[in-house]
Amino acid sequence: MFTGIVQCKAQVAKLSPRENFVHITLKVQPEYLVGVELGASIAINGCCLTVVQFGANTVEFDVIDETLRLTNLGKLKEGDAVNFERSLKVGDEIGGHHVSGHIHCTGTLSKIEQSEDNWAMWIEFPAEFAKYVLSKGFISINGASLTIGQVVENCFSLHLIPETLRLTNLGELEVGAPINLEFDQQTMTIVSTVERVLAARLPK
Repeated sequence: MFTGIVQCKAQVAKLSPRENFVHITLKVQPEYLVGVELGASIAINGCCLTVVQFGANTVEFDVIDETLRLTNLGKLKEGDAVNFERSLKVGDEIGGHHVSGHIHCTGTLSKIEQSEDNWAMWIEFPAEFAKYVLSKGFISINGASLTIGQVVENCFSLHLIPETLRLTNLGELEVGAPINLEFDQQTMTIVSTVERVLAARLPK
């Protein structure tokens, strides 16, 4: 379980790909690896991965076919920045919203609107998830907990403050970039429950 509050940006130090598999080594500031253990869960671009090896300032993960299919991790290049968040501990402050680290799909950055003091981005996503995307609702974008702005068909906007741009890799993305999306689980549960109840009441 995570909060969607990205702790830092890590750098892809090495990629060791095989067919439908990639071993990722990240370089991370040492203070964010204090107490890490083999088997620990860490969210990388919002995707929950299991630590298979670590050093003073490196941490390594194995990424398999299903994760590569659903996320943008298979498109990483050495030197890329990724969002990094350690798992939630009991008693930690939840500054974002509950995030599972289970990516539902990727969206595409379709437009950036930038001025001196404001930064907004528009993200296009698969239409089958539209019922879970609500204005002012929660969403996790590359692991960052954010509030949805406008929704137009299968696109939504986000408005980013300078601190989010500093801490995450969102400000480094270009139009066309794939972005990991995790929709709010509470919203998905409510919508699915209402659909089942209504379907049960329809004449058979």
